[in-house]
Amino acid sequence: MEDKTVKSVLLVFAMEAEAQPLIQALGLKEDAPPKILGPAPCLTFSGSHEGLNVHVVWNGKDRETGVDNVGTVPASLSTYLAVMAFKPDIVISAGTSGGFKAQGAAIGDVFLGTAVINHDRRIPLPNFDKYGIGYSLCLATPGLQSSLGLKQGVVSSGNSLDYTDKCMSIMEQHGVAVKEMEAAAIAWACNLFHVPLMCVKAVTDIVDGDRATAEEFLENLHSAAAALQSTLPRVLGQLAGRKLGEL
Repeated sequence: MEDKTVKSVLLVFAMEAEAQPLIQALGLKEDAPPKILGPAPCLTFSGSHEGLNVHVVWNGKDRETGVDNVGTVPASLSTYLAVMAFKPDIVISAGTSGGFKAQGAAIGDVFLGTAVINHDRRIPLPNFDKYGIGYSLCLATPGLQSSLGLKQGVVSSGNSLDYTDKCMSIMEQHGVAVKEMEAAAIAWACNLFHVPLMCVKAVTDIVDGDRATAEEFLENLHSAAAALQSTLPRVLGQLAGRKLGEL
């Protein structure tokens, strides 16, 4: 990978509640005319922060139900189209996640991803098993992680909020620290373009603990989004003007 200077960053969000705090904090504006045309549902916002060109793509809403387009399919589509449109130096999969107490996670913690996997793509055939897991390294950022004091670990993606015993076995086997629904798909799109990926994930609930109720999850979602709002501008400030190898 070319050791280029970071001048442009794309952040990918699944949920409006995750994206809006950063959009408002940085004063980003919705791109007009649109950089990505319909029928793709994603929306993009652009601006700058400490000399860095910052772009946000949010997956948008489902036409039938009106809920956020969460999951791997919208994430890969949004990432592919936004990388085509903005040609960023780094992509950041940003958002909320479940955390593993066994890996030191607590509600409100923010993690940097070291690698991503799929925990629910189980294809027990030669080579398809490896393809299904889809293990992909994130951009190494030891200096950034140390200076901001963030936790780090493997990020695992799946298309269900809950999980099976087999999903848990796969996550434990790979030492997963945070579980969410998009990062592995974002990594797949980034790898097509050879663009490095970072994951910045705030913890809303504990996977290997007592399950949160729907009300508790939604309450935690807002606090985790606030943690992202305070952390992401600092992450962007650390990236601005530095070479990839200096991170």
